Amino acid sequence: MYETETGGNHGCAAKRMRMRNHAAAAIAAAGLLAPFAAQATDGYLSHGYGMKSLGMGGASVARTDDTFGGANNPAQMVWVGNRMDVGVSFFGPDRSAQRSGGSNPGMNGSTSSNSDSFYIPEFGFNHLYRPDLSFGVSVYGNGGMNTNYPQGNFNCGRGPANILCGSGGVGVDLQQLIVAPTISWKITPSQSIGISPLLAEQRFKAWGLDAFSQMSTNPAALTGTGYNYSFGAGVRIGYLWEASPMFAVGATYASKISTVNFHNYSGLFAGAGSFDIPANFSVGIRVTPVQQWTVLADAERIQYGNVPSIANPSANILQCAGGNASYCLGGANGAGFGWNNITVLKIGVEFTAKPNLILRAGYNHSQNPISPSDVTFNILAPGVVQNQYTIGATYDIDKSNEITFAAAYMPRNTVTGPSLFNSFGYTSGANETIGLSEKLFGIAWGRKF
Repeated sequence: MYETETGGNHGCAAKRMRMRNHAAAAIAAAGLLAPFAAQATDGYLSHGYGMKSLGMGGASVARTDDTFGGANNPAQMVWVGNRMDVGVSFFGPDRSAQRSGGSNPGMNGSTSSNSDSFYIPEFGFNHLYRPDLSFGVSVYGNGGMNTNYPQGNFNCGRGPANILCGSGGVGVDLQQLIVAPTISWKITPSQSIGISPLLAEQRFKAWGLDAFSQMSTNPAALTGTGYNYSFGAGVRIGYLWEASPMFAVGATYASKISTVNFHNYSGLFAGAGSFDIPANFSVGIRVTPVQQWTVLADAERIQYGNVPSIANPSANILQCAGGNASYCLGGANGAGFGWNNITVLKIGVEFTAKPNLILRAGYNHSQNPISPSDVTFNILAPGVVQNQYTIGATYDIDKSNEITFAAAYMPRNTVTGPSLFNSFGYTSGANETIGLSEKLFGIAWGRKF
């Protein structure tokens, strides 16, 4: 029999009132995160959500000690208890692009993005309504397709231009905020399931792309129209089996988040401004071979290739030049970034150094979503990092409060391929190279109620 509130149970009523107040604060905090949701490592999704996961290479599907189940595995929240997590990370990407070897020396050169620092809040809350049922919320962000290249001295035949032959600087800014209310319940003493509606807000702007105006279905909605907002929804489901104190296994699936089109950029993205958030699914295990050591390992599949505005080959634009309007920017088959589906492997270890101190380390390896043939458009979004090395720690201040730290280093990776400008007649024989390295530092506070 689960305890219910009665007129005489003032202590329970007061506790539930405090929990409702915490929940209200959680909803308010979610709204504050929207301007800051910018992050990338596995393509444009984060390598992990929650500071503990960030310190373990992103491994998270079978963990049960924070409130980010809405981002990782909804089934884990019922094991967490009454808890809140608040954190912030500093994310520092270093993006660059180079064109070389072309017959037109004025088209050759290199540039680096000026957008190289972001602060990324995180928030989670969970309330154990009864021993087998919990309600919570996870708030997290995606992004990192954020570049800001200055105007250069590239000679595209009409005066100094940026690396994509437009006037002024060139870049894009994509940010996605996802609020995931979560219900999690135990279907047996050792198994749980969970579900999280995924409520998404995204904003986007692009500038400096005027060189492509004649290859757009709507040149007035191609570039330089400021921020445009879009909203959508999807769902994440999860399962967790605590087989024994030494072993647990979990699985989770997140649907594609279908969003309203970016109408201000209907002449840029395929499908008249369509830009859905890709589906992804993961399986993971947790092994505790001895009391002080825990190992987590996940395998994740991200389906970038199922979102046309992300996946359509950039070479489609050449058919637009040949007179087929559906292949123009914004058309049904309009050029995209050419991103492929990728598989990500994550592994992390925890070591309990003291009763109040846990140390972490992890590694994350992802496939590269970008092919050499799609390098030109991905000057705007060079998500080519493949290897990530992480560390972290949690220190218990007292029985209710803890501080968690995480850091990650993603060494530079590059992709080189032929420039689309060879086909446009601006030059010939030119190759382009895009590169990316990243670093991340974060701190979070956890509070048990």
